[in-house]
Amino acid sequence: MIPLFFLVVCGEGFVAFLLMVKIGPLRELVMKGLDQVKMRRGTVSTIAGTIFVILLSDLFSIVKIQNKGSKHGAMTPMDQVIWRTNLLEATLMGFSLFLGFLVDRMHHYMRKLTKLRSSTGVSTREVERLEREKLQLKEKEERAAEEAKQLRQEISSLIDDLKKVKMETAEKDERLDTAEAHVVALQKQAADLLLEYDRLLEDNQILQNQALGYHS
Repeated sequence: MIPLFFLVVCGEGFVAFLLMVKIGPLRELVMKGLDQVKMRRGTVSTIAGTIFVILLSDLFSIVKIQNKGSKHGAMTPMDQVIWRTNLLEATLMGFSLFLGFLVDRMHHYMRKLTKLRSSTGVSTREVERLEREKLQLKEKEERAAEEAKQLRQEISSLIDDLKKVKMETAEKDERLDTAEAHVVALQKQAADLLLEYDRLLEDNQILQNQALGYHS
């Protein structure tokens, strides 16, 4: 079993290395592979439990052989071989369990990091979109302010023109009133002249009649 656990430890160490160091698409492939493995969590738990039981058995054997050697003063060569074999197996199994737990945690936190980066990317894009909208609104506000300024200038110009028109209208009304008063005065004067003309005609007629009376 030692060669098998040695290969397992090397494999787990290589997987942990690929999770720590990004080499092309290998990290993504390892992450997908671990996703598939975690989908069979029952099988993985069974294997880990079996390894843990074997580890406990080896530790028990190690302690038992040490106690046996302590009683006899020293371990026999066979006991030394078994003790060393069990110690190596226990070390490899313990290290494989540790690396398996390490790989599991690394995979878990890498997934969290990927989701966090994805959400951060979405947030960044949202912030950029809001910044663009803010800039567009600012530009619209500046254009609206410029248009409002132009409208105020146009309104001010129209008000000035209206004042000028009112002044001109008032002057024209004043001249019209003056002209109407002058016309009324002329009409009155003409009426007076007509009356005077009629009176003169009447006086002339009277004088002519008187003159004719004298000649007779």
